[in-house]
Amino acid sequence: MSYPPDPRQAAFAGRRSDGTPVQRPLSPHLQAYDMLQMTSAVSIMCRITGVAWSVGVLLLVWWLAALATGPAAFAQVQWFMSSFIGLLVLFGLTAAAWFHTLAGLRHLAWDAGHGFALPTVMKTGQWVMVATVVFTVLTWVVALVVWR
Repeated sequence: MSYPPDPRQAAFAGRRSDGTPVQRPLSPHLQAYDMLQMTSAVSIMCRITGVAWSVGVLLLVWWLAALATGPAAFAQVQWFMSSFIGLLVLFGLTAAAWFHTLAGLRHLAWDAGHGFALPTVMKTGQWVMVATVVFTVLTWVVALVVWR
């Protein structure tokens, strides 16, 4: 086996423990994914919502720090969170949290060895998307009823 002449692929050439050369596979990237394919879309959205959820934790830290700082700081955070932009951010974080949780449950089922058949993969991907919308709206309906 000869190594590729392209220096960009040099990192993908390696050796087995017995010393024989081996060509390592390339990892997929965004250009390789078909964004309209259910498995790709759910996988990419799971990563994006994980990042969004991490940013949401920063908002929680801001809220808690303002709560500990005093009434003036807390009033500023509450003003932002109750503004149109703040509510939009909170709604988006709610959707991200639900999507990431439901996609995580789907992956947990896969880790247990269930749901690998293509029809099941498609069905559970659609279920994650529909359930995200339903649970997000339901969460906000309950929140609005409690707030009033």
